[in-house]
Amino acid sequence: MGMLIDGEWREKGWETDEDGAFERSETTFRNRITADGSSPFEPEDDRYHLYVSYACPWAHRTLITRALKGLEDVISVSVVDPFMGEGGWHFSEAPGAVPDPLYDADYLREIYQEADADYTGRVTVPVLWDTEQETIVNNESAEIIRMIDTEFEALASHDVDLYPEGYRSEIDEAIDAIYQPINNGVYRAGFAETQEAYERAIDDLFGALEYWNGMLDDQRFLCGDCMTEADICMFTTLFRFDAVYHTHFKCNVARIVDYPNLWGYAREIYQTPGVAETCNLEHVTQHYYRSHESVNPKRIVARGPELDWDAPHGRERLPGSPPR
Repeated sequence: MGMLIDGEWREKGWETDEDGAFERSETTFRNRITADGSSPFEPEDDRYHLYVSYACPWAHRTLITRALKGLEDVISVSVVDPFMGEGGWHFSEAPGAVPDPLYDADYLREIYQEADADYTGRVTVPVLWDTEQETIVNNESAEIIRMIDTEFEALASHDVDLYPEGYRSEIDEAIDAIYQPINNGVYRAGFAETQEAYERAIDDLFGALEYWNGMLDDQRFLCGDCMTEADICMFTTLFRFDAVYHTHFKCNVARIVDYPNLWGYAREIYQTPGVAETCNLEHVTQHYYRSHESVNPKRIVARGPELDWDAPHGRERLPGSPPR
């Protein structure tokens, strides 16, 4: 791991607090694309480029939203190599990777340096890049999916609304509710440096999974009968859970397949047209098991489990349906 400090790459591990608990760094670029002209960034065809990793759940959110909206021909994409070594995320010709077409960069940090030669901070995915102003618009996944969902409506080829009127406060509350215990909770467990910090993370994580498994017994999605941004945020963690978080991050109290409602719910989202094409389990397993040397020093990639994501999900018993 590393980060840029005054534009120079330095080796630096994960941040933890005085109790050994993992602390996620704040994202830095927080500008907005707006359809009403209230910002310098307007939605336009072939203006914006996404830098992502198939391995990263935060970047995966943006790929799913882009696919569901039908914006693949509007917003272009580069995909980094699954392995993240001492130099950080890098571009390669590995299967599934897509090199940088804009600057022919070798490392993602070069894109950050293009935006700010004196940048200090982590070099993370996703990155939403503006080719017109040659800068990073935003690198906060929750804000990027909101912009893709709400500001590109006129350019979208699919009539899909993931932040519908009447659900918005509920969607925002659900995204906030799952972030710390579930989305970030797996990292809090995996990167904990004390037993106490690990135990707190595990208690929060599995308490939240139990809660949402119960909620999904009589409602189809997190906020009711329609798929929303909140479900995308939940899915990208569930997709990785049994393959990497259960073993690699010691989140082994239970598997997602042990929660019948969560497992059926995750399969329904996976089977929604466009979603499966954004899922690359090979990149996921290669990244986590090989990149986190402090967690897995020998970098041995676990073989299992075998999961049938295409098995019938049974969620048709509940009202509503995913976007088609």
